[in-house]
Amino acid sequence: MSDFFNLYNKILDSIDTEAYVENLYAGPRWSIAKCEGNLGLAMSTEGSTIAPMFHKRADIMQLSEFSKGIMSWNFPEASLAMAACNAFFNRPERMAEFKCYEPYENYCTRGLKLSGAVIGLVGHLTITEEMQTKAEKIYILEKSPQDGDYPDSACDYILPKCDIVIITGSSIINKTLPHLLQLCENATSTILTGPTVPMCPALLDCGIDRLAGMIVTKQEEMEVHATSGAFGSPYPYGTTFLLEK
Repeated sequence: MSDFFNLYNKILDSIDTEAYVENLYAGPRWSIAKCEGNLGLAMSTEGSTIAPMFHKRADIMQLSEFSKGIMSWNFPEASLAMAACNAFFNRPERMAEFKCYEPYENYCTRGLKLSGAVIGLVGHLTITEEMQTKAEKIYILEKSPQDGDYPDSACDYILPKCDIVIITGSSIINKTLPHLLQLCENATSTILTGPTVPMCPALLDCGIDRLAGMIVTKQEEMEVHATSGAFGSPYPYGTTFLLEK
């Protein structure tokens, strides 16, 4: 791999603000951060054996500095940094600018040829009825596999055979995404999806064909959901987008 962090630099280079990070919170399931009044969201990811990059309080740091934490191998720190990035990227005005609103029901696979397709899902992602009825085969690959799932170590074997690959956005945080994208070079469509995904068009130059994520529109409700550690989807507290090549 010529530059492991190229994808991360694409995100960082796209952040254009001198604003400061506000109101960080790392919940058991979701990490949240505010910047300029907007709430960003990312999946909380375990793994704190490596010391964090930053030892000063994030809420006295500019977003452009703290966002570098997405490169951290301390995953709770990377989760908070990703949430802070999304406070910049995933805003209603950017959705309007890119004209990328897409209803949740089909925001990930709208328009894709699913008939006879071999589909790989990296993470426990939503399988729509259309996918279930039309796809030839659906593989679910999981770090914590349930009945019928393949362990994530099977990615090297399975993903090169897939026509469509849908990858959880939390793969940015745990640093598996660069390698997963290498495995998807033969796929007709590679999709990064979930609340952790930034609305960052530069990522479409990194082997990703679609970015399917959400912006938070009900901030108070989302904050309660995150701080309470409640189970359940965060999608009721926002609206979904689809950016394509």
